[in-house]
Amino acid sequence: MFDQLPAAFWGVRYVGARFPGSSAVRDRPGLALGANCQLFAYEVLRHFGLAIPALRSSELWSDTQATIRVRVARPLDLLLFNATNDAYGAHVGIWAEEGRVLHLCAEAGRPAVWEMPEFAKRERYQSLIGIKRVIATSPPDS
Repeated sequence: MFDQLPAAFWGVRYVGARFPGSSAVRDRPGLALGANCQLFAYEVLRHFGLAIPALRSSELWSDTQATIRVRVARPLDLLLFNATNDAYGAHVGIWAEEGRVLHLCAEAGRPAVWEMPEFAKRERYQSLIGIKRVIATSPPDS
């Protein structure tokens, strides 16, 4: 599935200040100047025709209008990870398949696909808070 992503997605660098809703993103949208995990994930979802508002992790976890919570992941579902079960400041990745997650983090610096055990090995990602499925689609040419 992610082999369908344009090459430009794979070259995005991690920039923590570029998160959904930030002035840095409002003034210069897109991924060319880098992104945090959420902005990257949301742009990937948009590429595949899914619409998601500029929600931060805790807002994403509590959202019921654009997303729903699910127990079993399928491709393009969002996974939230943190050191604890608190969604505030959680890391966001996208389920690929077979236990693999596409994400952008400071540690890797560029988009990476990790197996689920790779997250559990790291204290900051050891807790899988849960899975969110986007239920809204983007209008054509959005």
